[in-house]
Amino acid sequence: MKSAKTRQIISRCALMHNLNDLTCDVIIEHSKPRLVEKGEYFFHQGEDATTMYILLSGRAKLAQVTQAGNQVIVNYCRAGDGLGIIVALSHTVYPLSAEAVTACQALSWQREIIEQLMLAHPQLAVNGMGMIANRFVKLQDRFQDISTRRVEQRIARALLRLVRQFGKKVAEGVLIDMPLSRQDLAEMTGTNLYNVSRILSEWERAEWVCSQRQRIILCKAHELVVLAEDLD
Repeated sequence: MKSAKTRQIISRCALMHNLNDLTCDVIIEHSKPRLVEKGEYFFHQGEDATTMYILLSGRAKLAQVTQAGNQVIVNYCRAGDGLGIIVALSHTVYPLSAEAVTACQALSWQREIIEQLMLAHPQLAVNGMGMIANRFVKLQDRFQDISTRRVEQRIARALLRLVRQFGKKVAEGVLIDMPLSRQDLAEMTGTNLYNVSRILSEWERAEWVCSQRQRIILCKAHELVVLAEDLD
């Protein structure tokens, strides 16, 4: 990608907030390109955290395996999102895995490089801490959802989050523009495939959603908002 286009994309990342174009260019110059094919991994949970990334294109999935062996999908990422920011703030292991849901292009920085850049540009370090704090708050919100909300609400809220990230207007409504299976939804919402299939089938009969193989369209998003927020 051309530098101007690359800068435009990575400037969306919270790590780059309040940095001028010259500083962004310096940070880009210290990066290396990375191409990750669909189904391949940027990194695996438990590996030494040595490299962080910012997506330039494609979709990636962040997931964690529990001690019981169950997979939990923590988030999905798109162009402009950062992966592995823990690298810059702690010498530790990756707490989760990052898998390419589609073919992805990214820029990567080794831990030593990003540490040097943060020392030279303190705003970069401040932004990194802000990203970690923001993700911590989101994880708390997800934990609260699972602890206090009905499964129908959790699924509705998950779909609405994905629409905000990946929504694309189509004739039938709003398409979640990325591969998304019912098993994925189960792993996002702390439930099982049976419950997701049952609930989506009910919503299809009510014409709230249109569900095909790894493709979900919200036809009546307002109904899902009412359910998600427990409105009258």
